Amino acid sequence: MSGSTEYLSVEGGTIAYEVSGSGPLIVLAHGMGDSRAAYRAVTPVLVAAGYRVAAADLRGCGESSAAWPEWSRTAIAGDLLALIRHLGGPAVLVGHSISGGAATIAAAEEPALVTGVVELAPFTRKQSVAAGDLRVKRFRQGMLRLLGAAVFGSTRLWLSYLDVAYPGDKPRDWSERLAAVEAKLREPGRMKALQGMGRSAPTDAGAQLAHVRCPVLVVMGTLDPDWADPHAEGSAVVEELPAGLGQLEMIEGAGHYPHDQFPEQVAALVLAFARSDAARA
Repeated sequence: MSGSTEYLSVEGGTIAYEVSGSGPLIVLAHGMGDSRAAYRAVTPVLVAAGYRVAAADLRGCGESSAAWPEWSRTAIAGDLLALIRHLGGPAVLVGHSISGGAATIAAAEEPALVTGVVELAPFTRKQSVAAGDLRVKRFRQGMLRLLGAAVFGSTRLWLSYLDVAYPGDKPRDWSERLAAVEAKLREPGRMKALQGMGRSAPTDAGAQLAHVRCPVLVVMGTLDPDWADPHAEGSAVVEELPAGLGQLEMIEGAGHYPHDQFPEQVAALVLAFARSDAARA
């Protein structure tokens, strides 16, 4: 990622972001406990394809201000809409995990600003755990680490979760990536942001799925530890959208961070989606 950090003041704090390239706008939003660096391998591919790409740090994360009054998907959606408006949208909005739900809300609230949504491993619906889910080892391991990190504010448990969330081969810069995540979470207020987002239920996003009017691409990893059955979760998101708007793509071998494990595959999916007539409308 080659853009320089810029800042946008919104109600409650300041959002950090960087813009690269020129052309139609794509906005990238990461998941909790992370930063815009999660898209470091995706952004250059999108820029080379002729897009202006804005990668944002969520409230409380990265270089954005640390203290905020709330951490809901609705609040994050407001930040993303403010950024799109500031950059002269409309935009295709890409959101990972908690930001997948935020992107859903943004699209429903401001259809003129969001021409398409890509949800990467999204938490966009009310979640429930069936007894049989706990028999799935990767789900059990991931859930225990996530809960521990959220309840105890443990950076060690969060890093342990990431090891499960990236099954198989890790990115080439894995050691540097983990070191950067750990250093950021040890800054004052950053773990509080992670905990706040972890406590926020996705029901506000689920309530907006039926009100989305733009096309939506849901991308799930087959080995995502956040669900016992990632395909079923992705399918459920698509089914709750208006008929014909959603599509699901599965990435074989990916965990909860498909854009970091398989950036070329995710970039190719985003580009095909962004170039579609529906997403350009």
